[in-house]
Amino acid sequence: MSKCELTGKGPIVKNLVSHSNVKTKKWMKPNIQKRRLFSEALNCFVTLRIANSTVRTIDHAGGFDRYIIRQPSDALSKRALQVQNRVRKVLRG
Repeated sequence: MSKCELTGKGPIVKNLVSHSNVKTKKWMKPNIQKRRLFSEALNCFVTLRIANSTVRTIDHAGGFDRYIIRQPSDALSKRALQVQNRVRKVLRG
């Protein structure tokens, strides 16, 4: 199943509870979209599969570069981790 490459958000199992209190298990999947995000530090577009809720969080954080630098490395996918390292390298030197 698909996961967000920046947050690690994936499918969860929840219970649908009817009026008669019968509990039925159901999968809830995040809204994953393939997005091109512009990195000002790298001066290029980066294509990642991310959740729509993550897009709103990136806008709130003040841009893709700021957001990806603040993310913990264990939540990122391999591709996102490579982008994070490239952005850090450019911003340092």
